[in-house]
Amino acid sequence: MKALYDQVSYKISKLTTRSYTTSFSLGIRLFHKRYHDPIYAIYGFVRLADEIVDSFHDYDKETLMREFRKETEEAIRRRISLNPVLNSFQDTVHRYNIHWEHIDRFLKSMEMDLDKIEYNQMLYEDYILGSAEVVGLMCLHVFTNGDLEEYERLKRPAMRLGSAFQKINFFRDLHNDHKHLGRAYFPGLDINNFDRMKKEEIEEDIEKDFRDGLEGIRQLPNGVRLGVYVAYVYYYQLFQKIKRLNAKRLLEDKRIRINNGSKYLLMASSYVRHKFNLL
Repeated sequence: MKALYDQVSYKISKLTTRSYTTSFSLGIRLFHKRYHDPIYAIYGFVRLADEIVDSFHDYDKETLMREFRKETEEAIRRRISLNPVLNSFQDTVHRYNIHWEHIDRFLKSMEMDLDKIEYNQMLYEDYILGSAEVVGLMCLHVFTNGDLEEYERLKRPAMRLGSAFQKINFFRDLHNDHKHLGRAYFPGLDINNFDRMKKEEIEEDIEKDFRDGLEGIRQLPNGVRLGVYVAYVYYYQLFQKIKRLNAKRLLEDKRIRINNGSKYLLMASSYVRHKFNLL
């Protein structure tokens, strides 16, 4: 039965999510159960593309990415895929009417990572739109469940929150992206002359995204608000940790993290704030 295969597919997307990220997994667990499967499906899809461009260095990434795009298109058109992650994703796409333009924009940003690009402001914003903002919009389709008025009202803050998360990832991975992947996303950034002024300029931009994103979180449906807020708190704590470091420290070969114990404490404090409406 196809229904059984769909169940197995969603379980594999869930396993993919939990294997790759503790922070998002903690947030998803706090959603109402009806949101779990579709959000795991979206994250599983995003993770597969990310792995192709970031991790499969001993393989032909261009061919893998081209095939992945084709398989995604066929999965959505046929409403089935023998790739379980793509099968759960296509089911979510149809169930929540996720726009192809979001999926296409995401894949284009992943394809940008196949080339060494010197990012100007336009390319930087274009990359963030595809790699993060439209992923937030895919999730928003699930959260609003067909309510177009609600979707349009929350669209901008959802994009800003995705943008903030992505820029924190750029900050955290500054050394690795430059040394191992040959990337530097921030426009006008000269790694060899990265200083306090440039760091503070980037931080000010991220702070604005976080402010806009929080306004949107406060307006989310009750079944997802706490989970998204936990992800926000985790990333904002990581941001504060980065702000306390000097510019040279960010270029060291030591990834900045929030340990698992601290994550659980952040989750507990977030629950209290949410319960007493203190967001």
